[in-house]
Amino acid sequence: MLDILRAYIKSSKTRPVKYLFESVQPGIAYSPRSSQEVFRMAKERAGIKKDVSFHALRHSFATHLLEKGIDVMYIKDILGHFNIKTTQRYLHVRKDQLVTIVSPLDDLWKKGGIEW
Repeated sequence: MLDILRAYIKSSKTRPVKYLFESVQPGIAYSPRSSQEVFRMAKERAGIKKDVSFHALRHSFATHLLEKGIDVMYIKDILGHFNIKTTQRYLHVRKDQLVTIVSPLDDLWKKGGIEW
């Protein structure tokens, strides 16, 4: 990704002043609406028919981090949330993963750590 961003900056007619993606006015951030339009066009060019929003990228990113075992508190910080409840709204546990959770007690039993 870093190589792509460096190439973007090199190919830009004007160098970013404050933001990586600036509007036509230097130092002014690219607008959320313009970003959403770029996302919509990229979806279209990629042939993605699913109705997903630009915000879905953030939700997917958080979900994938959780599925990789990243602690929710780290995800909270990465997303810039001040309250863990805000982060929890983003995260949903896939139901197919619930059946693979091993109880610590079952694990102890299998290892012979529990005696009756």
